[in-house]
Amino acid sequence: MTHILAIDQGTTSSRAIVFDGKMNITAVAQQEFTQHYPASGWVEHDPEDIWTTVVDTCRSALDKAGLSASGIAAIGITNQRETTLLWDRKTGEPLHNAIVWQDRRTADRCAALREAGHEEIVQEKTGLLLDPYFSGTKLAWLLDNVDGARERADRGELAFGTVDTFLIWRLTGGVSHVTDATNAARTLLYNIRDGAWDEEICGLMNIPMSLLPEVKDCAAEFGQTEPGLLGTSLPILGVAGDQQAATIGQACFAPGMLKSTYGTGCFALLNTGDTLVRSQNRMLGTIAYQFDGKPTYALEGSIFIAGAVVQWLRDGLKIIDSAPETQGMAEAADPAQQLYLVPAFTGLGAPYWDAECRGAIFGLTRNSGPAEFARAALESVGYQTRDLWEAMRADWQGAGGDSILRVDGGMSASDWTMQFLSDILGAPVHRPKVLETTALGAAWLAGMKAGVYPDREGFSATWALEREFVPLMDGETREARYAGWKDAVARVLSR
Repeated sequence: MTHILAIDQGTTSSRAIVFDGKMNITAVAQQEFTQHYPASGWVEHDPEDIWTTVVDTCRSALDKAGLSASGIAAIGITNQRETTLLWDRKTGEPLHNAIVWQDRRTADRCAALREAGHEEIVQEKTGLLLDPYFSGTKLAWLLDNVDGARERADRGELAFGTVDTFLIWRLTGGVSHVTDATNAARTLLYNIRDGAWDEEICGLMNIPMSLLPEVKDCAAEFGQTEPGLLGTSLPILGVAGDQQAATIGQACFAPGMLKSTYGTGCFALLNTGDTLVRSQNRMLGTIAYQFDGKPTYALEGSIFIAGAVVQWLRDGLKIIDSAPETQGMAEAADPAQQLYLVPAFTGLGAPYWDAECRGAIFGLTRNSGPAEFARAALESVGYQTRDLWEAMRADWQGAGGDSILRVDGGMSASDWTMQFLSDILGAPVHRPKVLETTALGAAWLAGMKAGVYPDREGFSATWALEREFVPLMDGETREARYAGWKDAVARVLSR
């Protein structure tokens, strides 16, 4: 049993990846599922879609690898964070669709809590800001808006969880109601200084603490799968939220190391070691990973729209058929035109945290066409990353300067986008040979716990560079371009 099965449950699809004993990918299975938009700014998933696509892809990946479950040493899980579920403890049936991390329906509630003066204590304890992005106000909304939910919660009949917790509950047949420290740290309810659910914050949001799962290290015993699901019972030994799993998969174990993952959104994490930095620039303090009960902290910047802007070109504007087309279009765009696309489709994340603003494009001329739109879309990801980079440098002396940015995720495969990223940062960008860093991080956690994979030092030694991008843009152009971006953002921020 030298293989590891990694479940990577994402925002738009579920994937299962089988890794061999040397952490090489043996097989991959993936299924997309439906996104639900019941109102403007609202985003939901059907929990049964999440569940069935996870089980189906696990079975398919094992088939592709030519393995039975008896050849798997352990399962690792990584997941879209903050997405919120509430279900019946007896039946496992969800009471409502999952409310996705992108959802903005609780903006008014967050504003009311801020106006009441509660953000200071929330940030001090959780490292987070009062924003609808996080799970706490989503859970409160479910309790207040699903018929009978609050009364049933008070009677102890319901369970809350992020996606990892829901999957583990289902995989173990309702035996394990658990999460890991990285997912707990994104709920707005977990005190990351004390390592415990916070009674005061739960009280502010009127959330019964009986709903909350047990919190474990990232590498721990999370439970055993029911034998009928995959053919035999398997231990779940590793769990981390997707961005923390990518941080682990990029081997960012030393303070000052920085990674940025480009999926639906973009998420940059800077390892700050045993120091929890209190951001003065609206970055988030969070847990990068936790071993042996000891958290390692990080500064995080979250961009809501990265790869999703390319999906918008495809599905909304219908000017491309597939994402790879954007690279050639960006190369062909008229260099004399400078368009700025601010993709605030669901508001702006760090460092602006404006839930009410919406997207816009500036600089249009009669000659602006699909190529210029594609280039502006790709450039928006670089500009937003620079926003995070600047804020992190201001918050912590270990950020920026000689820092190297390690990148991963789907958009990192675009050479044009990564070169622009290096240009606008004025810093080297390193793309690893293994781009599946999120799944790799989850697999390594489970494999390390199972005794199949090496320790942190041994794992770090396996990280390998595929390509380095270095700045080619001159400093004057870089700063002029970035100033134009800042002006465009200022125009969309809500007043």
